[in-house]
Amino acid sequence: MKTEMLAMILAGGRGTRLHELTNKSAKPAVYYGGKYRIIDFPLSNCANSNISYVGILTQYESILLNSYVSQGAVWGLEGHNSGTFVLSPREKSTGFGLYRGTADAIYQNIDFMDQYNPEYVLILSGDHIYKMNYEKMLNFHKENGADVTVAALTVTLEEARRFGIMNAHENKQVYQFEEKPKNPKSNLASMGIYIFNYDVLKKALIEDAELDTSHDFGKNIIPTLLDEGKKIFAYPFSGYWKDVGTIDSLWQANMDLLVEENPLNLGDETWKIFTEDVPTSPQFIGKTAKIKSCYINQGCVINGTVTNSVLFRDVNIEEGATVIDSVIMPNVKVCKGAVVNKCIVAEGLTIKENMELGNKEEVELVASLEGK
Repeated sequence: MKTEMLAMILAGGRGTRLHELTNKSAKPAVYYGGKYRIIDFPLSNCANSNISYVGILTQYESILLNSYVSQGAVWGLEGHNSGTFVLSPREKSTGFGLYRGTADAIYQNIDFMDQYNPEYVLILSGDHIYKMNYEKMLNFHKENGADVTVAALTVTLEEARRFGIMNAHENKQVYQFEEKPKNPKSNLASMGIYIFNYDVLKKALIEDAELDTSHDFGKNIIPTLLDEGKKIFAYPFSGYWKDVGTIDSLWQANMDLLVEENPLNLGDETWKIFTEDVPTSPQFIGKTAKIKSCYINQGCVINGTVTNSVLFRDVNIEEGATVIDSVIMPNVKVCKGAVVNKCIVAEGLTIKENMELGNKEEVELVASLEGK
């Protein structure tokens, strides 16, 4: 089989800074935006970019994520000439080993990629929220005769310490790449989105596997290819992009949806974000409800006051309850007289009568009510 471009999504991350939200599931499976999971975004981008075959590399607490992404039809990626494929670490004739890094995860699946004989391989992260047309990035890659193209965005110099930072000529060809520098020389940051010519990628992965490295694209593969004189280009991206790696950033990404003319625009019919449609009842807004600037999903029953908040499916806000500046995940009940202020409330909790959670100063994750 010959495929022009195959996508590989790295979705094995634990996301420790999201605390209890990732105790039992990988970061890409975390809820976002009232009805989505984070991994819906790269998968929907693939579907909208006419990419037919997607490998999804999972590792940490992968049961929920594996069952979710195996439903390729959700994103229009299930059929005779398309599909999503879960790629977890597996035992081979050479033994069993967990993925040792981002590059090693792709290396361990060279046999999968070989089946599709791709000319290009698109490598993505499974835990970023954004919209991107990968076809346009591929056209940029071809036009420049690139060996590797790295999606890039401009950040502040303070933020630059958290990214792979590139220096590039006016024509966008990269001449320097440094992973998470203490003293950044540029503010052109890698988004962790790469297009490789497959022959270049395969050779680099095989060589890296024999070395004592971190087996990481940013730390090892990209700098090595740059040293070898490969043509690496930075593809400029200027849209909304969020790495929701902390509780604060996850909360803020949800709050971003509530601003007028929000930059992500989940209602854009020309670039839909697809997700699992869980059967539930219609939304009900009672006569005592007071609602202002909210995302409210199906199955919700609202009789209390909800302001500037994101409510997932089957949330029940009783009469006299108040929710402000909060993200309420599925199947949560906020009882009469309770107040929830600037919180992320984890799935399935019942906030008892007259209980007060959160404050205006900092975001609070409510994942358990023990001791409250």
